[in-house]
Amino acid sequence: MVLKMAEKTDSSMTSYTEKLTMGICKILESSPGVTDVMFEEKRPAERHMIVNWEQKNGCTLPDDLKNFYLMTDGFQMSWNVKLSDAPIQVGSIVINSISSLSRQGGSHTHSLPNAPSLADLDQDTDEDQPHFDSRNAIFELDPCNGNGKVCLVYKISKPGEVMRDPDIWFLDRALYWHFITHTFIAYYRLLLCHLGLPQWHYVFTSYGLSPQAKHRSQRKWIRMSTSWTQTRFLKAKTRLR
Repeated sequence: MVLKMAEKTDSSMTSYTEKLTMGICKILESSPGVTDVMFEEKRPAERHMIVNWEQKNGCTLPDDLKNFYLMTDGFQMSWNVKLSDAPIQVGSIVINSISSLSRQGGSHTHSLPNAPSLADLDQDTDEDQPHFDSRNAIFELDPCNGNGKVCLVYKISKPGEVMRDPDIWFLDRALYWHFITHTFIAYYRLLLCHLGLPQWHYVFTSYGLSPQAKHRSQRKWIRMSTSWTQTRFLKAKTRLR
């Protein structure tokens, strides 16, 4: 495994990496065909950064996400598979830093003066789903490698009221919303157990994975992540502290 910004001792680095990745680095490294398991160490966010974000956006971050940022200001990990003597990136796991946890919606999707905004495009959607207008505050948590976005979604009850307890939703490339989970730690476990496979978020949609994502070269990794979910995460009681 390749580590960036390695300033700690070997033992402390191993403990730090194992805690953050919940052991998937070792699993990937021991898997035939996997190469270049890359984990980028990031410095913890400072408390004043979290306070500033909350004051700026009028939202309270959930405790599990706060604790995550106090361990690492974002997350980035990738791994390759060697095919025909050439490494190809298969897995990519990303969580935005606190500074990149940016609000979505309101701006125009194109540079044309009369182009619709995201709020214009979703005005007729299901009332129970997130909206880009004044009903919700939406922040990008995971860019999904261009295959959509995972977002923190807050409900706005009254203008000026501090928002709490966001849910986590997936916004696909067609701008349809799909609920994932109520808590960050639950999403984090899902993110790791799916190993950052391309388009894995689409298992939470009604139409599922694309034919490309179901390609036989990825089937064993899908089976591997499913097996790992059953044997590790359903029993895990790991908490971020």
